[in-house]
Amino acid sequence: MTNTVPWKPNALADLRECLDLMTADGTVPGGVIAHGTFDTEPGYLASGVVAPECGDVRPGPDTVYDVASLTKVLATWLLAGASHMDGFTLDTTMRELLPGIPAEAPGSQVTVSQILSHTSGLRADTRLDRYRGRPEPLAELICAEDLIAEPGAAHRYINRGFILLGLALAHYRSRRLDELAAELWQDLGMTSTTYGSVPRSAQVAPTEQRLAGGPRLWGMPHDDNATLLGGVASHAGVFTTPADLATFATCLLTSHATSGPLGRWLVHSMQPQAEIEPGLDRGLAWILADEGRVAYHHGFTGTSLYLAPATGRYLAICTNAVYHHQDNRTRLAPLRTLALKAITDEP
Repeated sequence: MTNTVPWKPNALADLRECLDLMTADGTVPGGVIAHGTFDTEPGYLASGVVAPECGDVRPGPDTVYDVASLTKVLATWLLAGASHMDGFTLDTTMRELLPGIPAEAPGSQVTVSQILSHTSGLRADTRLDRYRGRPEPLAELICAEDLIAEPGAAHRYINRGFILLGLALAHYRSRRLDELAAELWQDLGMTSTTYGSVPRSAQVAPTEQRLAGGPRLWGMPHDDNATLLGGVASHAGVFTTPADLATFATCLLTSHATSGPLGRWLVHSMQPQAEIEPGLDRGLAWILADEGRVAYHHGFTGTSLYLAPATGRYLAICTNAVYHHQDNRTRLAPLRTLALKAITDEP
C-alpha cells in the first residue's frame, strides 16, 4: 500500500490565494480546486462566481465545467486501458483496428501507443471542417493525409490522433464512444460526467462569447471540432464536476495503491515515451514531471488534473478561463505552476 502524504495547510492556502487573485483580476470569473488523497474525503477551494450570467451563484463541487482536453484522459485513455486489458496491444495499428483503411494510406501503420504518446506524425492542425461534404469515413480521410513526421520519431501534441483513436476504439468495441465512456464513468461512480451538450443552468459554467453581442457558449463544447462531431469526440467534449474529478483521481490512486487493473494501466502510462522539454516527458496521454512521479493533463478551457501516486495525492482545477480570455495558457500559468510545485513537494 502507498503511504499517503497529507496536504500541507500552507500549500492549500497558497493555492486559494492564487485562485482568489485570478478571480479578482478578471483572469477567471471563479473556479474550484479539488484536493485530497485516495484514503480521505476530498476538500474544495472555491472562489468567485460561476459566471455573471449565473448571478451570484458560487462555484462548488457540483458545478459543471467543459473540461476540453481532459477528455483525453477521462475518456480516451481510460477506454484504451480497458481495451488493452481486453486483449489488443499498444502496437496495434490503425489499419488493424479499422479494416477499411487502405494499406498504402500514410496513417495506416500508426499505432495506439504512438497516438497516446503524441508521436504519431499525423498532421497537427485539427480542422475537421476541411472534410465537409466528403463521403468517405472520417477515419479514412485522416489516415489519407500525408504525415508530418516519421511515426515514433518526435513528440508533437496532436488532437487528430486522439480523434482517430476514438473512432478506432468505437469500431473495435462496436459501440458509440459516449456509450462506452458512460459505462466506465458509471462503474467509477462519476455520476455527473457526460459528453455535451448539457442543459444551461446556473450550475453549468459558460465559456466563450464568439461574437460581440451574441450568446456565450453555455453547455455546448468549446472545441469546434468536438462540436462538428456532435459533441462526442475523443480529444474534447466532456463535461464534468470537481467532485467527479476527485472521484476519478481517487479511483486511479486507490487502484495504483492496491495494484488493481486501472492502477497497473496508470503505472504503464507513466513510463516516459517522448521528451516534451527538459524535465517533462510524455507518457501514454499524461504529461510526466518530477522524474516520472507526477502525471498531469490540462484542458484549454481552464482545467487541470494532477496525480502523484507515490504520495497518494491529487489536485483538480476547474475554471472557465476562456470566458474572458483566449490567451488563458499564459494567464493560468501561475496557478498551474503552483499546483505542480505543491503536488511534487513532500514534507
